[in-house]
Amino acid sequence: MEALLATKPGPDADSIRSNSPGTGAPAPARVRERVALAVLLLGTAGAYLWRIGVNDMADNFYAAAVWSGTQDWKALLFGSIDPGNFITVDKPPLSLWVMGMSARVFGFGSASMLVPQALMAVGAVALLYATVTRVAGNRGAGLLAGAVLAVTPVVALMFRYNHPDAAMVLLMTAAAYCVVRAVPTANVRWLMFAGVALGFAFLAKMLEGLMVLPAFALAYLIAAPVVLRSRLLHLVWATLALIVSAGWYVVLTMLWPAASRPYLAGSTDNSLLNVVFGFNGFDRMLGRGAGGHTGGHISLPPGYRIPPQLVQSFNDFGPAGPARLFHGESGFQISWLLPAALVAFGLTLVSRRHAPRTDTIRSGALIFGLWMLTVGLAFSLAGSLEHAYYVVTIAPAIAATLVIGGHELWRRRDEVFGRLGAAAVIATAGIWGFLVLQRNPSWHPELRGTLVIAAVAAALGLAATTLPIPAIVRRPATAILLIVGIIAALSGPAAYTAATLPQAHSGRSPVVGPPPPPETGFAAIIRTQMRSFADGGAFTDQRILTMLTGTTTDWSAAVERSSVAAAIELASRTPVISIGGFANTDPAPTLEQFQHLVHTGRVTYYLAQELHLPPTWRVGDAPLRTEPWTAAERRDIADWVTANFAATRIGSVAVYDLTEPKN
Repeated sequence: MEALLATKPGPDADSIRSNSPGTGAPAPARVRERVALAVLLLGTAGAYLWRIGVNDMADNFYAAAVWSGTQDWKALLFGSIDPGNFITVDKPPLSLWVMGMSARVFGFGSASMLVPQALMAVGAVALLYATVTRVAGNRGAGLLAGAVLAVTPVVALMFRYNHPDAAMVLLMTAAAYCVVRAVPTANVRWLMFAGVALGFAFLAKMLEGLMVLPAFALAYLIAAPVVLRSRLLHLVWATLALIVSAGWYVVLTMLWPAASRPYLAGSTDNSLLNVVFGFNGFDRMLGRGAGGHTGGHISLPPGYRIPPQLVQSFNDFGPAGPARLFHGESGFQISWLLPAALVAFGLTLVSRRHAPRTDTIRSGALIFGLWMLTVGLAFSLAGSLEHAYYVVTIAPAIAATLVIGGHELWRRRDEVFGRLGAAAVIATAGIWGFLVLQRNPSWHPELRGTLVIAAVAAALGLAATTLPIPAIVRRPATAILLIVGIIAALSGPAAYTAATLPQAHSGRSPVVGPPPPPETGFAAIIRTQMRSFADGGAFTDQRILTMLTGTTTDWSAAVERSSVAAAIELASRTPVISIGGFANTDPAPTLEQFQHLVHTGRVTYYLAQELHLPPTWRVGDAPLRTEPWTAAERRDIADWVTANFAATRIGSVAVYDLTEPKN
């Protein structure tokens, strides 16, 4: 082990130092560079912390788990949706640990929950700055990469939200930094640190946090300056570090008696590995309906169905295919600089094609470019992905790939290749930014025109510098045109980020940019009703809350879906049993378990929403239903409750008092 950790650079380590600008620790920062970094980090913190309370509880699902963690340590450890520890959220709890500890120290509230998320953005920007600085050997490139990340709309959205994506992306960026530190000298310690970071990324969002593994491993195999056998052995050690850093929690859930811990949501057998490889793994990738489509798990009477187009309207990621990342909501969230980053990646590989195998610039481009390609391809082809904000996973890769490529072209600015390459990148960014803004034509139409004109003009100007022009004129002109092109390329995403920050976001699928126009028509009304159902709006009637706060049982009520239970908990500050978990597919509780809870006096109420089914939901000659239908997927529990207990109707909610049976 000690021999491995002391592995020396191979014979080609010196060649990489002499042939690549970015070969290790950069030169000490000058005062102006330190000031620029401070401005970048403080600016990111100020922008992301500004009016952060506007998002209030953000997603009730995770907010309720944070609140539960302030009420009970076991709930914090396992990420329980309720302080009674009936069932967890459907993700590992790492991000909940951070938000929960903050809430325990400062008191539960919007700020204590979301401020740590915003500070993670500052950390991610700082890490990307440090990483790109090492690759390019230039602090200006690092500053630009950090700025690109900060002005990416989906980053501004998700690092002010309470989803686990912020912690996951921070840890993935930390892993990339460690790999960049490891490659030039084949440093196995830094590679193991990368494994540790990815292990904790797994504890934030399971397999999604590990999607960068192929990119990182391949880059190390290609570029590390030792023989292949040593490279493979180093990756084994890094894999072991990953397994230990992630596996301890998996083992904990296995060894902890199931009867004394919450049910692990998303599993069919109360095991975390089932969640990893089923609900949150291959089910999503293969399109087997990992859950989450509002309306997709509501039981309807024979002859009725929810229109498929209505269910699909809740999927903001769009259908699978190569265009998924470029269109719809995901286009607004991430695609602004994606085409330009792809062009920059290709040009970097062409530019460094004759460099040694261990070339630092190329290895850095591979680390981030392969991250961008592999994760982007997986998202494009996955069959059951619902939320556009998942694309935040590739935001650091796009920023780094674009800037590494841009710096390589800047390094070759005295050559035709460098100037034409820069022109291609700038033109691509400007034209695509124009096309993205064109999809929202009523919002600042002057911006898209200015953006594309400036970008195309800068690109044409760079192309014109390939003509015979004196160097004394060409060099300053090239620099000015590049600056104009960069500003034009960043103006689109920066403007959409600025429009995102002050908007209030809530629910499972937050979106970026200015407020969308109000929906109209029958479908919009139904969509609003269904979203209200999924988010628990109908269940937070003050009359219901008054009943729940007066209970003394372990759980005040039981209701289907964790999102509904979460809304009730936050409004009543009482524990609520979530039947069926997040997607209403978990076998918890069974009918027998629920009956035992009722008979032993541990739960007071059962709540169910009643729907008036539109005639358009009928199929064929099914009779028209005029009476409301209890919207319950777990018909065994719903039928047992309705058969044995009387209902009090409050609005569209049927409230069953489980302490007073009919007979």
